[in-house]
Order: sequence, then structure tokens, then C-alpha cells
Amino acid sequence: MSSLSLAVRDSSTMLRRNLLHARRYPSLTLNLLLTPVMLLLLFVYIFGDTMSAGIGGGDRSDYIAYLVPGLLLMTIGSTTIGTAVSVSNDMTEGIIARFRTMAIHRPSVLVGHVVGSVLQCVMSVVLVGAVALAIGFRSTGATALEWLAAFGLLVLFATALTWIAVGMGLISPNAEAASNNAMPLIFLPLISSTFVPIASMPGWFQPIAEYQPFTPAIETLRGLLLGTEIGHNGWLAVAWCVGLTVLGYFWATSKFNGDAK
Repeated sequence: MSSLSLAVRDSSTMLRRNLLHARRYPSLTLNLLLTPVMLLLLFVYIFGDTMSAGIGGGDRSDYIAYLVPGLLLMTIGSTTIGTAVSVSNDMTEGIIARFRTMAIHRPSVLVGHVVGSVLQCVMSVVLVGAVALAIGFRSTGATALEWLAAFGLLVLFATALTWIAVGMGLISPNAEAASNNAMPLIFLPLISSTFVPIASMPGWFQPIAEYQPFTPAIETLRGLLLGTEIGHNGWLAVAWCVGLTVLGYFWATSKFNGDAK
């Protein structure tokens, strides 16, 4: 068997293993998924009219259109926390040590986690998107190409955050520490343009909200789904995704291989 065939076979096996774990223990994924859903319902039904007036909208539906793109990306951040916990569990419970004694393609262990997490992110985004549609979100003015670009951005963003989460899981001594280390993946969307425009924030705070990975990705996704201008945010979002993917990949693989020595 060629090295490529071996890598594909072992990565597929590890992917099936991680998907089975997610199916048998759904409570972690569901708990993380509830955060963006509850925020969506809270901000739409409790603050919707007030927030809509604040962004210059006419009624609650305007704020739903503004809010949903940010919460879709927040859903990805929430889901990848489960990846950090899963990786940490593998490292501390001894299964990785056993894998290392077997004749398997070593990177397949991490690849299985990453691909499985990206698939879970996509499913979580679909569920949150379904809730958004049920309460009134409509993608107006978006073409088929823009829908395809939006899906590609979501997958790319999920891949980037997943590699970062894998690295966080590898450096964590236990599952609780992994969950705490990955909390910025939920915290950063809260201080981005998810809920209000950056221009409405205090001047000293605006750079914090603007110069981070979530804001350009949110503005790009918002423009794609609503058919509005994206400007330079598209390139910034792709650059952040590629940069975080490369950083997370080298961080995770170096830590994983280093622990094997």
C-alpha cells in the first residue's frame, strides 16, 4: 500500500472514530450549540426592536438580518471548543500512546479530529441557520455564487479555528483546562461586530473589535448573505483563515510530534 493510500485509510478510520464519539456523547456538542441559539433568541425577542432602532433599521427583522451572520460564526467557535476537549481527553487517557505503538499514519490522528470537527461545525451552522429562518431571517439579494462563497468561508473559518482548538487541546493537562483555554473562541465574537456596528462602540474599544479574525469574517458573511458590499473585508477574512490554519497546523503537529519523543 502506498503512503498516500495508507494516510487516507488511517485518516478515514480516525474520522469514523471521532464521529462515533460525537454521536455517543452528544451532550457536549449540544451544550455548546445552545449558547448561540439562546443568544439569537434573546437578542431578537428581548432586544430586537431596540437594537434595530440603534442600527438604523425599521423593525426587528432588520436586526435579525444583521445578527445572524455573526452568530453563525460564533457557532463555529462554540463547536470547536468540543474539539479541544476531545483532543485533551485523547492525550490524557492514554489512547494516543497506544496509537503510537501501532503501524498507523501518525498525522491521521489529528486529521481525524480536524475533519470530524469541521463536519460538526457545518451541521451546527445548519441547525442554527434553521432556527434563524424559523424566526424570520431571510437572505435577500444573495446570488447562487454568493451563497457558495458564504459556504466556502464558513468551511474555511471552521478549519482555521479547529486547528487552533487542536493545539489548545494538546497543551492542556485535562479536559477542564482545554475548555478554559478555548474560551476565546466564544469570547472574541462577543467583542466583534456580531451584535452592533463597530462605529457605535467607544473610540478606544473600536480597534479591539476591528483587528481580530471574527470581525472581517462576519462582515464578509453578512455582505454575501444580504447582497451588500464587502469591501476589503473579504481579503482580510481569507488572510485570517489561512494564517490561523497554518499557525494551528504547525503548532499542533509540532506539539503532537514533540510529545512522542
